[in-house]
Amino acid sequence: MKRFYRRMRDGFTLIELLVVIAIIAILIALLVPAVQKVREAAARSQCQNNLKQLALATHGFHDANRVLPQNFGSFNGWGAGSSSWSWIAQVLPYIEQGALYNQANIGNVTLANGAAAPRLNTVPAVAAASIPILRCPSDPDSAIPVWTDRADLGGFSCGITNYKGVCGQNWAWGDGRWNPVTGRGPNVGSTNGLDAGDGPLWRSNGTGGKKYTLLAMTDGTSNQFLIGESLPSRSQWTGCWCYSNNASGTTAIYPNATQTNGQFYAVGDWPNQYSFHSKHSGGVQFALGDGSVRFVSESIDIPVYRAMGSMQGGEALNLTN
Repeated sequence: MKRFYRRMRDGFTLIELLVVIAIIAILIALLVPAVQKVREAAARSQCQNNLKQLALATHGFHDANRVLPQNFGSFNGWGAGSSSWSWIAQVLPYIEQGALYNQANIGNVTLANGAAAPRLNTVPAVAAASIPILRCPSDPDSAIPVWTDRADLGGFSCGITNYKGVCGQNWAWGDGRWNPVTGRGPNVGSTNGLDAGDGPLWRSNGTGGKKYTLLAMTDGTSNQFLIGESLPSRSQWTGCWCYSNNASGTTAIYPNATQTNGQFYAVGDWPNQYSFHSKHSGGVQFALGDGSVRFVSESIDIPVYRAMGSMQGGEALNLTN
């Protein structure tokens, strides 16, 4: 009797293998966007936490000194040879960077003796320090710890920040879409948002003879932008955490503002991008005066956005985005 033997297959046929590879490729294509969304959500959450910690640091400084932290400038000009320390430098002890604060003797910067305070370029190791809490993980450049191309600083090495104080909504320069916006409350009638802003943290508020407190936010701390995001790659006037002329921005200019042709402004065009930007899809995150953090959509009503920058505007606000 003739016997028949069934031959066992050694593996997949070529067609079967190609089908399996195609299915895997489809699954990966479906999975990658989901993974990217999860990563961005985590990065956005970390950025939110950074802003929260900075807001709490300003409150800690306020509790200890009965005044909000200040930007210093114009004692001896601007640039790396000046004593133009930023509000971020002022709050270093409240973000676990007390050693840097003491190393540079930043506490010696006051209205009375600012000109005698240490110049930025006399403490280069402090100025170039990379502080993780000051970087937004959504910014692809956040891995670059030190930059040397910041405007006004002549190649000086700087540790970088993605966060800036809010100088207000009054602005005298740039595109006609935001020129001028007149100040309200503090510095009423002025359009000089650089050195006479109507917000809490303009670039030389420590040398302007005014010391702002939380009580000065008569519109309500929950209706006041305090700190916002910005991108060093978008603006050369953003980035160096220790320097006051890199540490503030105006809400007169739209969030993530572009030219009328849709292109971003040149990185050195400070009149049009001394403001707020982010890599988060659709908007920018801000810490408010009450310490909370909000995501602000690019589609926010511009009068509301601007009003959130001034401390004593008296507007009826409804921040819904």
